[in-house]
Amino acid sequence: MLRSEIIDDPADLEALEPHWWELWSRSPSATPFQSPAWLLPWWRTFAPGELATVAVWHGDDLVGLAPLYLECQVAGARLLPLGISLSDYLDVLCIPETAEPVAVGIADTVLSLGWSQWILQDLPPGSAGLAIRHAALESCQAVDHAACPVLALAGDQTLQGCVPARRRRQLRRAHRAASRRGRVSIEPALSDPQTFLDHLIRLHRARWAGHGDDVLSDTRVEEFHRHALPKLAAQALARCWLVAIGGAIVGAYYGFHHRGRAYAYLGGFDPGYAEESPGALLIGRAIGQAICEGAEEFDFLRGQEAYKYSWGAVDRWTMRKIWTRSKGR
Repeated sequence: MLRSEIIDDPADLEALEPHWWELWSRSPSATPFQSPAWLLPWWRTFAPGELATVAVWHGDDLVGLAPLYLECQVAGARLLPLGISLSDYLDVLCIPETAEPVAVGIADTVLSLGWSQWILQDLPPGSAGLAIRHAALESCQAVDHAACPVLALAGDQTLQGCVPARRRRQLRRAHRAASRRGRVSIEPALSDPQTFLDHLIRLHRARWAGHGDDVLSDTRVEEFHRHALPKLAAQALARCWLVAIGGAIVGAYYGFHHRGRAYAYLGGFDPGYAEESPGALLIGRAIGQAICEGAEEFDFLRGQEAYKYSWGAVDRWTMRKIWTRSKGR
């Protein structure tokens, strides 16, 4: 028998962490964005509504989790996933052997809350959230939400098996151009996550100065990453690199690695070194390292920026689904 509960106290959500990690490790669609290392700092930092997370238990084992909150509006409350906006993938967590009763338990419990729309977005293909059905729920058809260009990995660190020849030539030219300005080093940077974030924030702001697309300009976003990155690093999920040219740190790469997939989340570089392409040097190193670690895919995450396709990435779409209450229910 399964039992469900609504977690509306942040302290109870924090106390769930060890059970949450166990469930996350057993959930097929889990990514770093559904981990407690990501979502607990997100809630601590933003808390944009009333916490309304649904936990499903089998005895003392957590077998399902829908991290949700209620956003109150004049037109009626919306039930939304924790992590919205900053997360490229979101989903309900469950284990395969109890997926169907967990989905029913989550839906039953969600119906006890006061909302007019329940929205799940950034759902990856095959997500547990897409499979939720209930007689008392009216659902719209799942629709494409965002493109996440993905590169299939093959070969070795030369990138010959997966990256187009033109991009590999450009990468070699960038290395030569950088070498003319001094010694080039690309080093992992997780021994001190806060110092890495100092460099990332500086370089990201420099990259986007005057372009209006600096996601780190919001001090709350910076605060979130300062809490999340050490937790991600402690679970060996983070992959962070810095590139230095002639002793000057001119580029930063912030990504993840989990279950045979690398994720390129955020970066920045000094515009004064644009000719040396520090961003490309870092992505080339990240792809090579992902291959060494046995990754099968390199996910550039949400957004259809042209540079992603120059590496050979192909769009994979996330989905968005909305539920309302069935008439008369």
